[in-house]
Amino acid sequence: MDVMGGTEAGPAVFAGAVFALFGGALLLWTAVCARRGTPVADGAPPVPAAVAASASGAAFLLLGLWCFTRI
Repeated sequence: MDVMGGTEAGPAVFAGAVFALFGGALLLWTAVCARRGTPVADGAPPVPAAVAASASGAAFLLLGLWCFTRI
């Protein structure tokens, strides 16, 4: 495993935090909208929008976790 040194660790932590926070917030937003029955995206069909938002949120969350493994 490649361990990052000094200057490379900072951007990896920042990117990991941003991706993980955005992915988690997107998953939370999608879950709240689906539970309330409100649209996830304005003007989009409810089920495909919820599926796309969930997949994107999971992808961003996994990308953030991957960034943390690079530290």
